[in-house]
Amino acid sequence: MNAIPPNARLLGFAGLFPQIGCALAVWFGPEEWRWTAIAMGWAYAALIFSFLGGMWWGLAASAPDEGRRAPQWIWLAAVTPSLVALLTYLPWVIGETWPGPSLIVLGLGILVSPLVDLRLVTIRPVWWISLRVPLSVGLGLATLALALG
Repeated sequence: MNAIPPNARLLGFAGLFPQIGCALAVWFGPEEWRWTAIAMGWAYAALIFSFLGGMWWGLAASAPDEGRRAPQWIWLAAVTPSLVALLTYLPWVIGETWPGPSLIVLGLGILVSPLVDLRLVTIRPVWWISLRVPLSVGLGLATLALALG
């Protein structure tokens, strides 16, 4: 973890606090906080999941030369989190069960997202995985805890 830029480490781990706070509010807070905490937790998970796709797009766009060229599949992978996040909103729009199942989809998506990063060996910084894995595990588990609350 020492090779991770200090600001990336600090701000990355600080980014876990909103979701952990929402999960704690659902599990241990008063009943009147529940809906707001769940809705905010869904929004935060959807936002961060979309952000992960944006990071992949940025990595691919910043590696145009032949020696570091991004694999072609990354462009599709980069837009997938935003589309999945949008689809998890659909049940609420049409009056179906929300956001429990949607939080599970987002939590699992966030948990497995480092699998994409692992395949980007030629275009990611050397410290990337050592930051991405704990952040994805932390946010993914906090999102699942929120879904199960």
